[in-house]
Amino acid sequence: MLNSRRKQNMIKSGSSQNGEPEFVCVGKIHRPHGIEGAVVFNPMTDFPERIRRGKVLFVGEAKTALTVRTVRQKPPYLLINFDDVNDESEAGRYRNQFVFVPVSSLPPLPSGEYYFHQLIGLEAVDESGSHLGFLSEIIETGANDVYLIKLDDGTEKLIADIPENILKIDVNDHKIVLKLPEEY
Repeated sequence: MLNSRRKQNMIKSGSSQNGEPEFVCVGKIHRPHGIEGAVVFNPMTDFPERIRRGKVLFVGEAKTALTVRTVRQKPPYLLINFDDVNDESEAGRYRNQFVFVPVSSLPPLPSGEYYFHQLIGLEAVDESGSHLGFLSEIIETGANDVYLIKLDDGTEKLIADIPENILKIDVNDHKIVLKLPEEY
């Protein structure tokens, strides 16, 4: 879910010239459902309402473009029918495939909030600007996110995403400024 600094948990896929991914994952197709080509879709986005009729989704590593024909709720899943997928056999080709949307189609976020793909890879520095390592993973815990910082010596540090620890995020400068807890 969203918190004061984070957005959707998305999987990187592809790269553009500036290092940003071209596509982000919004879910996964599990299996066909019924004989008319529907699929069971597990949304992995904070914006499942954006998966609606007419939306073009890109499926699998090949990024096969499929247009959504219908969407039905089957909590916690969605049942999706795509144009040009008309039976169980055709739907079966997409079993266990991740589903992507272009980064360019993501909704803008309020100031101070970021998508995960914007944060992964940021250089982690301390309050004095000294290099610590890089943000390599974001772990969603429920209470607050936890950043996994990979230090240059190969060790890892876990830093809670709370205002006391995260002093500044500058995606343009590719840096995150941290105040390390005393035990570090």
